[in-house]
Amino acid sequence: MYTGKDHTFVICAYKENPHLGKSIESVKKQTVKSQILLATSTPNAYLEEICRKYDLKMCVNPHPVSMGGDWNYAYSRAKTELVTIVHQDDLYEPDYLENILHYINKRKQDDVIIAYTEYYELKHDKKVRTNKLLKVKRLMNFPMRCPAFYGSIFVRRRILSFGCPICCPSVTFVKKNAGREVFDMELKNSCDYRAWSKLSKKKGSFVYVPKQLMAHRIYAESTTTQNLSENIRKKEDLEIMCGFWPRPIARMINKIYASSEKSNEE
Repeated sequence: MYTGKDHTFVICAYKENPHLGKSIESVKKQTVKSQILLATSTPNAYLEEICRKYDLKMCVNPHPVSMGGDWNYAYSRAKTELVTIVHQDDLYEPDYLENILHYINKRKQDDVIIAYTEYYELKHDKKVRTNKLLKVKRLMNFPMRCPAFYGSIFVRRRILSFGCPICCPSVTFVKKNAGREVFDMELKNSCDYRAWSKLSKKKGSFVYVPKQLMAHRIYAESTTTQNLSENIRKKEDLEIMCGFWPRPIARMINKIYASSEKSNEE
C-alpha cells in the first residue's frame, strides 16, 4: 500500500506570484504528510525567501523551454512513486492526499496511471462550487464514478474526445505507469489535455475521486485566463480533438465546449 512517504507535491512557481504562499500552506496542512519541493525556471529573491520561510528545497530548471517542459522538470524532481504537480495559485483541501491514497490503494499498484479529483473555483477569494463549466466537466466525468470504467480505454477516450474534464493540479501520477515524461512541450496551454489523451491509450486505470478536493483560482493575470482571452486554448484543444474526430466534427464540438469556458474570463 502507498503511504505519504511514497508521495511528493512539487510546486511549480513562476516569477513572483502573490498567491504562492497560500498554495504552499494548503499543501503543508494535509492530513497525510508527504514530501514537498518547489520547482522553477525563474529563480529570484522572492522565491528564495519563500523557500526559507516554508523550509522548502528549490529546484531550478536549467533548460526552460515551455510550460510543459517546466512541468516535466517538476515531475522528474520527485523521487517518490507518486507525484502531484501543484500550480502556484491553486489550493488543496486538507484531505486531498488522504483521499487520493485511499482510492489508489483500492487498486493494484501496477494498475493506476493517474488519480484525479473534482475541483471548485476561487474568484476574488470566494468559493464557486458550480457554474456552467464545472457542470459540463462533472457531467463528462460522471461515467468515471463507476470503478468498472477506471480501466476502460474506450470510456475515457470517449470522454476526452469532447474536451478536457481533468483539472491538471488535481492529478496524482503513478510514475512507473505514467512514464518518464508526460507533458507535451510544444503546446502553450493544452499540454495537460494532450497528456491525458496520450495516457488514455495506456493499459491501466484512470482513478476518479468525485469530491471537490482542490480549488482552481481564476483571476485576470492567470495563465488560464490570458490563454482563453487570446483563444490559444481553443486552437490547441481543436488540434487535440482532431485526433478523435474528423476536423469538421471536432470544430463543432470544440465550439460548444469553448462556450462553457466563458466563466473563466474576467
